[in-house]
Amino acid sequence: MRTLHVRRLGRVPYGPTHELQKELQGARQRGEIADTLLLLEHEPVITLGRAAKAEHVLLSADSLRARGFEVHETGRGGDVTYHGPGQLVVYPIIDLGPDRRDVRKYVRNLEETMIRMCADWGLVAGRVEGMNGTWIEDRKIGAVGVRISRWVTMHGFAFNVTTNLSHFDVIVPCGIRGKGVTSLVHETGTDVTLAEAEEAAVRRFAEVFEADPVRVNG
Repeated sequence: MRTLHVRRLGRVPYGPTHELQKELQGARQRGEIADTLLLLEHEPVITLGRAAKAEHVLLSADSLRARGFEVHETGRGGDVTYHGPGQLVVYPIIDLGPDRRDVRKYVRNLEETMIRMCADWGLVAGRVEGMNGTWIEDRKIGAVGVRISRWVTMHGFAFNVTTNLSHFDVIVPCGIRGKGVTSLVHETGTDVTLAEAEEAAVRRFAEVFEADPVRVNG
């Protein structure tokens, strides 16, 4: 069983965290660090994946900035998504070599992690054919977007806990029209803290990826 270093970063802006991921990915490629899991929430930001289409951002850059949103291009797969307060973002920096070199399985395992997190609160979640992420019926509760270089991962998944769902109105989330978004508190009707969701994420990720989680500072 592999050791998994778990780092909780709190609420952080997107740009510096993206740079941190790249640094950690390089360090993992060189064998300088163990597999690492970053848990955090972002300040409001619209991120553009490699497949992002301009028409999926519904406001101009100036209008977004006026409303408090940053906009960042990223190297991950996927279209347009939103990150913000109340949303648990999980960035695994893990080596898929030598025996886990299957990108599709890796993505499905991230989805499985969120499916099991939902089950911790009595929710039945699953997948929608032809679409990534984790869904409760036709409502998306968690998004997945990854980048893999030399079989070391970065980016990961975003799971809505207490997220302000109206913030998704400024985009077409993940380029998918006609589907809704939801959150843990919306579905359960109960108070859930981000800390509780973090604990569930670590437990379920370690379970799915057969890892031994060890908390490290920052």
